[in-house]
Amino acid sequence: MAFRKNPRTLLLKTTALAAVAAFIQGCAQTPAQQPPSEATIAAHVAAATRDAGTDLAPLLALCKPAPAAQPPQAELDRGLKALIDKPAPPPGMAFDNLYFVGADWVSAWAIKTSDGIILIDALNNQMEAAALIEGGMRRLGLDPAQIRYVVVTHGHGDHYGGAPYLAQKYGARVVMSEADWTMTETKLEFATPVWGAPPKRGAGDVSVKDGDRLVLGDTTVTLYITPGHTMGTISPVFDVTANGQKHRAMLWGGTAFNFGKNVPRLGSYIDATRRMGSVAQAQKIDVLVSNHSGYDGSQGKLAALRQQPASAANPFVIGTPAVSRALNVMGECAQAQRDRFVLQ
Repeated sequence: MAFRKNPRTLLLKTTALAAVAAFIQGCAQTPAQQPPSEATIAAHVAAATRDAGTDLAPLLALCKPAPAAQPPQAELDRGLKALIDKPAPPPGMAFDNLYFVGADWVSAWAIKTSDGIILIDALNNQMEAAALIEGGMRRLGLDPAQIRYVVVTHGHGDHYGGAPYLAQKYGARVVMSEADWTMTETKLEFATPVWGAPPKRGAGDVSVKDGDRLVLGDTTVTLYITPGHTMGTISPVFDVTANGQKHRAMLWGGTAFNFGKNVPRLGSYIDATRRMGSVAQAQKIDVLVSNHSGYDGSQGKLAALRQQPASAANPFVIGTPAVSRALNVMGECAQAQRDRFVLQ
């Protein structure tokens, strides 16, 4: 198992593609070039609504006005506790090598490889890690002792809360971007006793940069830094298989605008959606999952998989055009929110 850096030529090609795509998309979005106004906000929301259609409607929650500041601590704690207390859905197999082992509100995903398991996110706390990740994996025929890496998509406690427990118990290596390692080691963006403590970086843990590749057995996961939700959010891209067919999947690592009135950060989010739109096109990504099932409909899709014949089409395979539309929806909603904040 190893980390590999992208060859320089590939990095340059990816950067060039992203720059061209961002330029073309920027030219096509006339409202974004106009001074922010109620009209530009409405135009971005309308564009997001068109791109969402009916299949991506949950993402339109991002187009609702976001708060300019975090809630008071007591309100934050109560809200998080209410979300954590919701009954968890059953674990499920989304693909031959990708398994859902999450809670109702927040997801964790296990990628099975020929040399162990890569876990993406670790839920809110040790209790959930034991009951839902370990327990869910066992229900699905997976051995938690095979967890080799815990990739924390971003430095919020609903994703890192169970990581210290899993790392200590199984010797798993915790993977996070340098920006989010630094944030969790200095000043947490959301400090609350409802979550478990952040992981302490050990000698075997990993700080990744954009484009680094995590290789475990027969599986390679490319880790893209998609700043916005946090400044070091990771969006992994990897292959999945169903009915003998290979598909390319992206897990969008951080979605909501819960960081208050921060216009530059929204700009980073917009740039990330555009850049990953070009990556989706270049790599023909046709599966998009989230670390919050309210955005990707994963619970409903897993329920459908449990009921349908094994030979039926996998509902997680939405096609590259739909993946591109989803990234456009997120980007347009972020532009609407940026304009709202500029006008405040």
